[in-house]
Amino acid sequence: MIDRDHHAGREAPATASRRGRVDLEVVAAAILAVVTILTAWSAFQATKWGGVMAIRFSEANVARTQATQAAARVNAKQAVDVGLFVEYAAARSANDSTLADFLEERFRDEFRPAFDAWLALRPLRNPDAPATPFQMDEYVLAEQAEVTDATATADLRSQQARDANQRGDNYVLTTVLFASVLFFAGVSTKFDAVRVQQGLLAMAVTLLLVGVAILLSFPVEI
Repeated sequence: MIDRDHHAGREAPATASRRGRVDLEVVAAAILAVVTILTAWSAFQATKWGGVMAIRFSEANVARTQATQAAARVNAKQAVDVGLFVEYAAARSANDSTLADFLEERFRDEFRPAFDAWLALRPLRNPDAPATPFQMDEYVLAEQAEVTDATATADLRSQQARDANQRGDNYVLTTVLFASVLFFAGVSTKFDAVRVQQGLLAMAVTLLLVGVAILLSFPVEI
């Protein structure tokens, strides 16, 4: 009877140790399952933000092309306005009223308000008047607004693309962190010593919580 009790007493710690290892293995398996899902989610988000980056860069390129085209139209109109005005000024200097009137009639509608406002300042007598009508506030080309808007859109889309790229990189970094969790949780099952398993799992849980906290701070793209 005494021998049986003594034998049972020796088995009790061993049984408890085995039960403890089984419990730790269950914890490790749960951690591995959770981290696998989080890693997949991070990879999914990294891919989504990569797509956003590509779209925003594409939109930025389109906007810059529109800005370039509008700028070309602005330059063409300005060339016409400057050319006619120079010829007009030369005709007036030569007292050729017929040619001057002929040229003035062909001023573009966008140039005429600036020209009329400039003449009203009596530039030949007023030293404070601008040297040419092109310096007047009234000289406004519709395409210039297009250039400004398209350029602003291009800059905005480029910044959004860079932000999306950074967000994608952040999600990739979380996959690296979760890979560390997978390592510690997975390797913990290879040791028989309960204390070693507990230490590795504690490290895995700590990294997991850090990773989840970081992940929750990131924007989500669906």
